[in-house]
This record gives sequence, C-alpha cells and structure tokens, in this order.
Amino acid sequence: MRFTSLVIELIRARPRLIVWIAVLLQATMWLLVALLFYRSPPGNLATLLAFGREYQVGTDLGPPLSLWLADIAYRAAGGHVFGVYVLAELCEIATFIALYHLSRAVVGSQQAVLAVLLTMTVLAFSSSALDFGPLVLARPLWALLLLHSWQIIGQRRGNAWFAWSIEAGLLLLTTPAAVFLLALLVIFALSTAGGRRTLRALDPLFALVVVAVLALPYAVWLMRAQTLALPALPQTADLGARAIHAAWLLGGLVFGAIAVPVLSFLNTPLFAGKSEEAPIIYRPPVEPLARNFVYFFALAPALGAVLISGLFGFETVVGGAGVVLVMSGLAMVVMAGDLIAMRRARMLRTVWAAAVIAPAAGVVLAVLFLPWTGTGEIATSMPAHAISDFFDESFARRTNHRLRAVAGETQLASLITLHSGRPHLFIDANPARTPWMSQAKFSESGGVVVWRASDTGGTPPPEILARFPGIVPEVPRAFEWLVNGRQGLLRIGWAIVRPKGA
Repeated sequence: MRFTSLVIELIRARPRLIVWIAVLLQATMWLLVALLFYRSPPGNLATLLAFGREYQVGTDLGPPLSLWLADIAYRAAGGHVFGVYVLAELCEIATFIALYHLSRAVVGSQQAVLAVLLTMTVLAFSSSALDFGPLVLARPLWALLLLHSWQIIGQRRGNAWFAWSIEAGLLLLTTPAAVFLLALLVIFALSTAGGRRTLRALDPLFALVVVAVLALPYAVWLMRAQTLALPALPQTADLGARAIHAAWLLGGLVFGAIAVPVLSFLNTPLFAGKSEEAPIIYRPPVEPLARNFVYFFALAPALGAVLISGLFGFETVVGGAGVVLVMSGLAMVVMAGDLIAMRRARMLRTVWAAAVIAPAAGVVLAVLFLPWTGTGEIATSMPAHAISDFFDESFARRTNHRLRAVAGETQLASLITLHSGRPHLFIDANPARTPWMSQAKFSESGGVVVWRASDTGGTPPPEILARFPGIVPEVPRAFEWLVNGRQGLLRIGWAIVRPKGA
C-alpha cells in the first residue's frame, strides 16, 4: 500500500492553508523570542523610533515612511516596542503571501508552496526578522511590485496599474534603493515585446503621476538638503579593494541562500531509497516570458546590488539581502521542472525546519550563554524600561520639570527616549542629524546627558565635556543585564542640564 505524508497531501489539496500555517508559525516564533528574551530593541530600532516621533519629511536615516509607521505602531501598542515587532512580522507575512500569489501565477498553486517554503529559509538567514526599518518594509512592497508587474506584463491586467503606482510611490518613500529596483522593472519591460506593448498605453502615464505625487514631498526635501549627489567613484588604486569587498558581499548573499541548494541537493535521486516511490508535485508548463521574468528578478537585483555596493564601497548590499533574494526560491522551483518528486520527505521537512528555526535559536543561545564568556555585550539584554524610568524620574525629581531632551551616547539616549514622555533625542556629536533640537534649544529646555561610565566617579568622556562644559556628573547608575554572567553591570554616567528659569 502506498503511503503519502499528510504534508504532501495538504500541499496538493490545500496549498494556501500550508502557506498560512508556515508563515504564521514563523511569525509567532519570533514574537515569542522578542517577548521572552528582548529587554531592549535590536539594532538601531530605538534610534529609528526617536526619529519617527518627530515626523520629519526626511532625515539622514533615509525616506520617512518606515519611521512614521514605526512610531504609529509604537503608539498603538500603548508605548511598547512589541507593537513594532508585530509590524515587522506583518511585513514578513505580507511578503510571503504576495510571493505565493506571484508564484501561483507562474508555477501553479502546488509548486508555489514550495517556492514560499524555500524563500522562508533564505529570509531567515539573510535578513532581520524584528529589527524593523526601511529594509524590512521594502520587502513586502517589492514583492507586491513584482506581483503586479507580472500581472501587467504577463497577464495583461490593466487594472493592476493603480496598485502598482501606489506601491512604487511607497517604495520610494521607504528606501533609496527604490530607484535601482524600479529601473530594473523598466529594463525588463523594455526588453520584452509584452512589456513594450504595455508601456505604449496611457496607463503608465497615469501611474507616473501617482508615483510623482507620493514621492514629491521627499524629493523636495532631498533638493533642499542638497543630498542628491552620487557617491564619488573610486580611485584606480582602490579598485582592487572594492572588487574584494564586492566578492565578500556576493559571498554573503550566497551564504544567506545556502539552504535552497542544500534542500534541492537532498531531494536528488542520490538520497532516495531503492523501493521508494516519491510523491510528485505537479505544475502546468511555464511559459517562456514567465521563466525569463523569474530568472531576471532572481539574478539582476542581487548582482546589480553587489556591483553598486562594491563600486561605491557601501558596507551592505543596496536594498538589503531580503529584497534582492526574494525571488531565489521561485527561481529554484522553476528550474526544477514541471514534475518535482519529493524524495525523503521526512528528511526534507527536518532540514527545512532547522533552517527556519536556527536564527531564532541562535538569538536565544547568544542571550543565555554569551554573557558567561565575557567576550561581548548583547544589546537586546539592556533593561530599556528601567533605564528610561530612572532618568525620567530623576530629572523630574531634581528640576520639577518633565524630561524633554536626552543627549550623549546615542544608543543610551535612544533608549531613554522610549519612555512614555517621549523626550527628544539630541545627537550632540552631530547636531545636523537632529534638526528638531540644537545646543541652544537643549540648554533652554534642559535635559539629561548620558555616557558609558568608565570609573566609579562617572567622569564624562572628553568630547562630551567639551560640548557640555558646565555639567556636573552624578554618581553613575548601575543596571543589571537580562543575564549578567561574567560581564560587569551596565554603568551609565549622567548629568543634568537644568532648564533655564528652573
């Protein structure tokens, strides 16, 4: 009697259900990690929230949309960063659902499930799940743009132009890489007969009007800020180092997508049992235009981003690995053929689950065990609430005024701005980054200056003392980490700048 696993039968009978179960389980896993093991935001999320509460049209962090949405989510959650974590996971879910609909249009519902499952392993390794920002928000917008671009070019659905224009405008308000990504869409359209036919209609003109209206405020800010200039080209002597840097970036992308070729290799006949009759996942034949669309947007964004980043010496891939690799799973499925035999399904499920769970497990293990080595700090183990409450209450008790601004070390100051009072962040080392606050305004409103204490007296670093010559350091405040281990307590030096007239 032939036996087929329940998962395979569900892929055949209820493909959409499998996709929703997989993406919701992954989102739940990361939200549980945040609830149990994050006492402060990861990465630059606290700084992003400090910028977002100002609702500036543009900042040095880039276009404003992700900053605004982060602040809205933070306020909607009652002043808790968990709301931003939920927003990040909603972006993740939207990315996979959009990818599923695109894959279904190309390879059918059953193999579309495989494309989504493979892509989940790519994004798990190549991009952050909870560090919301432009790179996270760009993923669903890019996936939706690809979906509606295929509906316009491949399926000739003119009603998709309006959604396409909205998504293109929002992408321009999300990441500077939007210009590069939209240029790739134009290049593909011009290189195909169907795309050229589509561009000869009037719909693209109306779409351009919508995109221009959405992006106009940020474009005006860019022109006023005089930041439209391209980075300087490298000198001839630097080309070798830039080439090596580009090779490292390309290697990072390949490593991020390593689970896709591993799973494909494990599904080859080499690992099939002699008597095994593997179940087949079927699809209708893929038309040549669809095949070219998938291969182009699986390779061109990644290779183009590596070339640009290597040429101009950017530290990371333009657009983010999660954006440029979003089509890699679908490309592998298209390459696999019309009939995909699922050999050793139990082993494949185990390897896939390990690839999806491994990044979250790595975060948990780092939080619990890295402090015992004494080799480094875990930023998410800082007690954000205790830090913000202490300095807010100390300032109010000393001055009888509400804390309105925080300066000093940016990471610590950003954590204090998360307090319910939402004081302004002032980056005193580079005041141009925070145009809503200046040295004069800070002196007028008063505030707290913080730094990492290097001694028991809380002596300020020379650069902070130079910018705030009149401050009197207080006794440093010590805070415990989530797991102290062998590392010392977090000691924060601080001083109060009293409001004028207090």
